[in-house]
Amino acid sequence: MVNFHGSRSSQRCWAARTQVEKRLVVLVAFLAAGLVACLAALGIQYQTRSPPVCLSEACVSVTSSILSSMDPTVDPCQDFFSYACGGWIKANPVPDGHSRWGTFSNLWEHNQAIIKHLLENSTASVSEAERKAQVYYRACMNETRIEELRAKPLMELIEKLGGWNITGPWAKDNFQDTLQVVTAHYRTSPFFSVYVSADSKNSNSNVIQVDQSGLGLPSRDYYLNKTENEKVLTGYLNYMVQLGKLLGGGDEDAVRPQMQQILEFETALANITIPQEKRRDEELIYHKVTAAELQTLAPAINWLPFLNTIFYPVEINESEPIVVYDKEYLEQVSLLINTTDRCLLNNYMIWNLVRKTSSFLDQRFQDADEKFMEVMYGTKKTCLPRWKFCVSDTENNLGFALGPMFVKATFAEDSKNIASEIILEIKKAFEESLSTLKWMDEDTRKSAKEKADAIYNMIGYPSFIMDPKELDKVFNDYTAVPDLYFENAMRFFNFSWRVTADQLRKAPNRDQRGGALGTGPHRSLQKVLDAPHLWLPTSLWSMTPPMVNAYYSPTKNEIVFPAGILQAPFYTRSSPKALNFGGIGVVVGHELTHAFDDQGREYDKDGNLRPWWKNSSVEAFKQQTECMVEQYSNYSVNGEPVNGRHTLGENIADNGGLKAAYRAYQNWVQRNGPEHTLPTLGLTNDQLFFLGFAQVSAPKRRRCRRGPPWTVQGLRGPKASPPQVGPRKGRGPGQRRASCGWVEGRARVLPGSPYPVGQGARRSLSPILTSGHPGWALEPASS
Repeated sequence: MVNFHGSRSSQRCWAARTQVEKRLVVLVAFLAAGLVACLAALGIQYQTRSPPVCLSEACVSVTSSILSSMDPTVDPCQDFFSYACGGWIKANPVPDGHSRWGTFSNLWEHNQAIIKHLLENSTASVSEAERKAQVYYRACMNETRIEELRAKPLMELIEKLGGWNITGPWAKDNFQDTLQVVTAHYRTSPFFSVYVSADSKNSNSNVIQVDQSGLGLPSRDYYLNKTENEKVLTGYLNYMVQLGKLLGGGDEDAVRPQMQQILEFETALANITIPQEKRRDEELIYHKVTAAELQTLAPAINWLPFLNTIFYPVEINESEPIVVYDKEYLEQVSLLINTTDRCLLNNYMIWNLVRKTSSFLDQRFQDADEKFMEVMYGTKKTCLPRWKFCVSDTENNLGFALGPMFVKATFAEDSKNIASEIILEIKKAFEESLSTLKWMDEDTRKSAKEKADAIYNMIGYPSFIMDPKELDKVFNDYTAVPDLYFENAMRFFNFSWRVTADQLRKAPNRDQRGGALGTGPHRSLQKVLDAPHLWLPTSLWSMTPPMVNAYYSPTKNEIVFPAGILQAPFYTRSSPKALNFGGIGVVVGHELTHAFDDQGREYDKDGNLRPWWKNSSVEAFKQQTECMVEQYSNYSVNGEPVNGRHTLGENIADNGGLKAAYRAYQNWVQRNGPEHTLPTLGLTNDQLFFLGFAQVSAPKRRRCRRGPPWTVQGLRGPKASPPQVGPRKGRGPGQRRASCGWVEGRARVLPGSPYPVGQGARRSLSPILTSGHPGWALEPASS
């Protein structure tokens, strides 16, 4: 029964209470309300309070390292690079003998010391291949024997090839024979390069490939901008003259005129060499011809005898398919050969051999090389310990043979699993980003996701090197002789070419399709591009286990991370996830993004070069990348302009890799909850991610006296922009003014951009990863 008089009853009940009772009721109600308010406030505080601080020994250690690398006096909103890396740069001047120095360099020094110890001390349970690496290293270290022989080994080789007019009379026309021998037996590439690699349009098949080559300096720009590069050209000529004299060329008046002719011939080659920025569209430069058609294209070379000699015992006939890059160059170089004196052509070919092999001779040749490097890169002459030179050369040539020693000493087996987890996180974040692209059509998006999902991961080392029988089988035909360093190097050049040639009639498996080291279209170090590494019949990696780098191979659709880079500061098991994602995570994202940069995007999920994008998406992509080209071209470092078109692929990978890694880290936090923060820094974990990224990628470079537009010869390769204009660089052209959240204790990251917002933040321009129009990710500052 409903009480319709309840309110009146309540009023009478309240009126009947005493004054004391009324006061008590009001007090209780007040206290209850206060208690509710306090509980609500505590609940809010509990939900929003900062994560706990990590005070473990590992956290304290990494905090100390971070603090020592920073320069807290710099405003991060104005110059994030100096804020993050200023302390490290001040404490780590570029060592004598180096043109640049960074965390990559530091880690390589660490790896070198480990390799030295292993080569000098490992005796038990090593394979025959490992022993050959030790013999090679010890021969390099035998300076007494090297000094005794002086220039004799190379002088005898030159005589064996028919002589060199610079060091003695030369009167016979053996152009074809000399070209064949220096190409096949000594891995030089005068006029053009020839190699075996997976066919870009049929990645399941190996094919002979021919490309432009032959310059002694790293870029055609050195030759063509003569006024700007006068000191470099003069230094190069002096270097040539000095080597000629050391090899018995007599007085300078006899050597210099002929070396000047060689330099002028290289300048003529530079004039017909296609600049790299015009070679970025691989669909345009790829041409498949037969050997007969190649003979018509470049008749100065007798191609069938040439190919049959260098690929012996494989038989080559007129129908042999050959992939030619830049047909125009081959036509022009053929004309140049036909119109050049035969004596000069021989001088040039032997100079290629001298330039490649003189480092295996006595100290006088090392001194000449260092003097030239000082002119070219500003490096100061230094007494580099002999062991560092020998470790580098042994690793460069026999890095797979010594790989098992290095892996056992440095690489925990569960590191593969942990690295795999990080890679999967980055892949997932990358594929999520593909879903947000408004400018990409659905068919292309679907194919792009399939390609990303199909990317194969290679971590640490190829498995065959840990099997002594398999490793010995690979190096069975190579013999190292005690105490004969020059001979060992020449034997390796010949051996590596024989292994390469042997692959021509073999179909590449998944682990081989990257091409012979230093020749395939993968993105990697300049060191790799110049190295004479070999094809490995069992499983090819284009980088040896100790190398501090990573790469993406488009014909394999594969990303590779050698054991050498899976170490601190890029990756440490005890470090916060923010640092690991900001370190090795960004490296993973960088290589993954190469699959979709302006060159990588031309290859499908199976590694074949074909137009799999819809035209509308191609045009949208090109419009957005032009924005990045323009932005980077407006930067300069030490007065040297950045070539935004030449560095486009690396710039896309830098920006896209950072964004993918940051998104992956956010996803990890959502699933696992916030990490503990590091003590003393006063930084959020988001800020720690960006700080860690900046610190692992912070190099210092000497200012070159003269040089072409930013040709990096260091660890990030010749197509990378300088670090000061990387993804943490300041405002790009046309960017709206933005407020900076860094100084407020948080890295305020807006949708579409992974970067801390502010004047120190740059536009997120990776067209593959940016949602909507590129560059409009930053919110305007509130007025």
